[in-house]
Amino acid sequence: QVQLRESGGGSVQAGGSLRLSCAASGYTYSTDCLTWFRQAPGKEREGVASITTGSGNTRYADSVQGRFTISQDNAKNVVYLQMNSLKPEDTAMYYCAVAVATYCPTTYLRSPNRFEYWGQGTQVTVSS
Repeated sequence: QVQLRESGGGSVQAGGSLRLSCAASGYTYSTDCLTWFRQAPGKEREGVASITTGSGNTRYADSVQGRFTISQDNAKNVVYLQMNSLKPEDTAMYYCAVAVATYCPTTYLRSPNRFEYWGQGTQVTVSS
């Protein structure tokens, strides 16, 4: 059974940094699309960064381009989201999700329904 577990959330001041981790277990797909989504109260869930785990190709939402970096440690089955220059509008619950796919299309950042597996989320709060 596929399990995803996020960690690393917390509270920081604007301009600060956090690194989120998504530990994956229970599946053996050689390639899939892992995406970090976030959801703030009253807002829709939005994808912020994705990585095709086979190739390492990445994609970012415009709102985080240049501030967030997604990376993977294949040996540990962990995907990271390094978040720098955080803004109050980055405040949200952050989820990692996996879609069984050979790559991550750009449209997947806007399509949470494409993802079969989800973690429980980790809260990120950025104060001004």
